[in-house]
Amino acid sequence: MRCLAEPIRKRKKLRVIGFDDSPFSFDVDSFVSVAGVVCSGTRFEGMLWGDIERDGLDSTDVLRDLVLQSKFHEQVNLILTDGITMAGFNMVDIVGLAESLKIPCVAVMRRLPDLPAFHLAMQKVDRQTERKAVVAKAGEIHSLEGFHFQVAGCTPDLAAIALKRLTDKGDVPESLRLAHLIGAAVKTGESSKRA
Repeated sequence: MRCLAEPIRKRKKLRVIGFDDSPFSFDVDSFVSVAGVVCSGTRFEGMLWGDIERDGLDSTDVLRDLVLQSKFHEQVNLILTDGITMAGFNMVDIVGLAESLKIPCVAVMRRLPDLPAFHLAMQKVDRQTERKAVVAKAGEIHSLEGFHFQVAGCTPDLAAIALKRLTDKGDVPESLRLAHLIGAAVKTGESSKRA
């Protein structure tokens, strides 16, 4: 596993890829675009783009392949995702992603999820046992220094330090904020209000 402690201790700029899905319609879209924004600290450096199946189970594999096939792979210290669900209930296995990439992964949430409502909504999709296993595997939701997150491949304390350093303002790391804005602009023609 790539070490996050050393670059944090030496106060080096962290290179990160933040992934967020684009807006989509449950009536129309069977595939949903995913934007991956590469930042050095909070400075934009590059971008990845892919597609995942709506309510599918391919997000972990797609994100892994996007990172492995990119020129950024060897330079990245951390992978961020906007939560562990994309494209509806396409669950990101952050533990499996961290293990396959040998890079720590953090799922960041703007607010704590309503878990009873989440599990109730998940009953509407197939392969619930697999999806529930991914949710359980992601582990505890941590709330430190204004962030809510789940972590794989490093400690929660290191993740909290990294998230703070990767955030320009507010409680969303810049790579995730930009991925959200770019995904919305490509899909709808303009960036959304919430980022």
